[in-house]
Amino acid sequence: MPPEFVLPGNSTNYVGQVLQLFQEFSERPALARGDRTATYGELIADVLRFAAAFRDAGVRPGGKVLVMAANCFDAPALQLALHLHGCRVLWSAPITSRREIDRFAALADADLFVYDDASELGQALADSLAPMPAYRIAELDTSTPYEIGATPAPDSVLQTSGTTGDPKLVHHTQAFYEQILELAAAFVAQGFPMLRHYSGSPLWLASGQITTFFNLFTGGVLFLTDTWSPDEFYRIVPTERITSTYVTPPMLYELLDYQGGAEVDCSSLFMFNVGAGPATPARLRQGIARFGPVLRIVYGLSECVVVTAQPGLTEDMRLASAGMPYGDVRIEIRDDDGKMLPPGQTGEVWVQSNLVFAGYLNQPELTAETLVDGWLRTRDVGYLDEEGYLFLVDRVHDMIVTTRRNWAIFSRPIEDALSTHPSVSTAAVIGVPDAVVGEAVHAFVVARSQVSAEELQALVTDTLNEMWSPETIDFVDELPLTKIAKVDKVALRKLYAELHPQP
Repeated sequence: MPPEFVLPGNSTNYVGQVLQLFQEFSERPALARGDRTATYGELIADVLRFAAAFRDAGVRPGGKVLVMAANCFDAPALQLALHLHGCRVLWSAPITSRREIDRFAALADADLFVYDDASELGQALADSLAPMPAYRIAELDTSTPYEIGATPAPDSVLQTSGTTGDPKLVHHTQAFYEQILELAAAFVAQGFPMLRHYSGSPLWLASGQITTFFNLFTGGVLFLTDTWSPDEFYRIVPTERITSTYVTPPMLYELLDYQGGAEVDCSSLFMFNVGAGPATPARLRQGIARFGPVLRIVYGLSECVVVTAQPGLTEDMRLASAGMPYGDVRIEIRDDDGKMLPPGQTGEVWVQSNLVFAGYLNQPELTAETLVDGWLRTRDVGYLDEEGYLFLVDRVHDMIVTTRRNWAIFSRPIEDALSTHPSVSTAAVIGVPDAVVGEAVHAFVVARSQVSAEELQALVTDTLNEMWSPETIDFVDELPLTKIAKVDKVALRKLYAELHPQP
């Protein structure tokens, strides 16, 4: 049985509602990682144990705690315990540069630092932050019970890189978690299967925040990993009867290209989420053929973790679309002056939702540029069709502007066209300097068999038109990825400069 607890009558902290919810599932399995497992009753006990340990460590309601941890077993209970205190949890991403980590730590202005054994930078950062108190997660323990009191509304701050390399402090308030609770309740009310979610998304990612807590708030089982690979995926899905997971497009392509993957029983999958970047329709069709009608396109960003979704993909659906607005999301397409555009016209995607962040912490100018009259400017370019489906074509700063008719060209349609060729595994497009037209289209292509640049250029010309066809193509063994498995276009621009030095 889970430990007994009493909630104060005047509490508005969402974690109290979460603990009551967990009591309803107390005998169910909640978490699994390697040999460690926990029921929901044990998860309640861990939350209260951590909360008592933080109290004994001097954390007070409304305190600020900096956390650096991998996708570890204790991370969900750790955050819920700190939020139970009404604390601000500032998640430092251990995969970013040390300069960004140090800058984030300075901006965080925390009272305490917590890190896990898997975080190689943890001890080094703890030393640099002295005399700030610092604890390994394994050191947080106490035998003194925790009594829940009324506390301020908690919040979280996530680290994401800016274009200058300085971290942006993405600030999410309690409203974010209340919205996840509502979405989870709606999911359960619709009678969907209980989730057994395989997750490689740590809590320092916005996707990790919603993945972790949506699954726990629905009473599902969360299988945590730091070591995602096609080998592990094809082992754990049939073994644990996984029903749900989340991958980026490059990860999906790895699964599709994995030798022997087609013979593995993945029939337990109910919701196979693909996000963090556009997947080409050609590859999505292969995914449908491999896994069945379970693929679900999701589009979001750290500032609004889920904007659109398109579940249950089949061949006859809009595979180039990011889907329809999710939950309470509203979408408008606007021109450079902020004027709303009609369906079919391309402009910047603006979003309104309770999932939208509160702003960039201590960065009022950047916040004012991004949050305008209650709307989030995503800096993504796209259009809505007549039925409300969103089609993304590029990032604002990735548009290719050519002086041919002063026309803006977008990378997504070109990448999709290139990927329809049977010899193309994947492709990425960037704009490169051109003395004649200002910017020219350049493609990087990973080919699975021999194909010429001329053949691919003709394909794009036939699919789109001559103006969109790549002026030049480089064939590469693989595309560079960021540390969260998205195609790294900054690295591609550097690679272009190395392969094509200017005189």
